[in-house]
Amino acid sequence: MRVAQLLLIVLSGLALAGCPKKPQTIPESQMPEQAGTTDTGGSLDSDVSGSVLSADEAALQEAQRVGTVIYFDYDRAEIKPEFVPIVAAHAKYLNGGANRRVRLEGHSDERGSREYNIGLGERRAQAVRRALMLQGVTEAQITTVSYGEERPAVQGSDESAYSKNRRVELVYAR
Repeated sequence: MRVAQLLLIVLSGLALAGCPKKPQTIPESQMPEQAGTTDTGGSLDSDVSGSVLSADEAALQEAQRVGTVIYFDYDRAEIKPEFVPIVAAHAKYLNGGANRRVRLEGHSDERGSREYNIGLGERRAQAVRRALMLQGVTEAQITTVSYGEERPAVQGSDESAYSKNRRVELVYAR
């Protein structure tokens, strides 16, 4: 079963590697000089104050744009195929610098005992950790913690709330 999961993750990563990439914007300071052209499109990545973002900040912003939460099925710790691109984007960001760190916070819904849910949150965080490491992220860049059912994203006792609470959140150190 684990071999099949790892194979699915690796094959998904390879499939994504072959997909066309979104064009990246190049900061004006790195653009080649072209006579007679003017940039009126405002395509540079900028923060709220209007200043140009550094490459590190832009890479982090892109990883966060695709999402920082991976959701799981009931009582499962396997990454669903629709979340593989999120893992890949975060792996790409983390691979951009050995000093980049992420904390994987595993969560569960309220069903089950406290002890079981702590273990389930840990298994979910470890699944994301393994997927990141398969894509080149080092062990030193990743920490995991499980909150079980203790920090719900949504209050409630219905499937809608439960599905939002079965998750791993990727949290970057600043």
